[in-house]
Amino acid sequence: QVQLVESGGGLVQAGDTLRLSCAASGRPFSMYTIGWFRQAPGKEREFIGGISWNGAATHYVDSVKGRFTISRDIAKNTMYLQMNSLRPEDTAVYYCAAQRAMSPQTMSYEYWGQGTQVTVSS
Repeated sequence: QVQLVESGGGLVQAGDTLRLSCAASGRPFSMYTIGWFRQAPGKEREFIGGISWNGAATHYVDSVKGRFTISRDIAKNTMYLQMNSLRPEDTAVYYCAAQRAMSPQTMSYEYWGQGTQVTVSS
């Protein structure tokens, strides 16, 4: 069992930066591939990127590629989502999730955080 807790959300202006954290507890964090998702009001939750269990592979969807960076600190059992050049359309609740699959693009995430709100004003 893995417990995930996101933090770092808030209200920012367009063009600002924000870093979200996802702290893990329970089984060794290094065993899991981690993904970040978001859900905007009235929309379905979408996958925006992830990092493999060994940190060797990352994947981003086109809408965030070049602006968002995912990293992990195994020693701190924490994963990060660095968000630069934020846009109003990035407004959403952001979730981190964990799975045993090697590729972050494999959609078998089984553990989820509670989410953190990010609001980007224009």
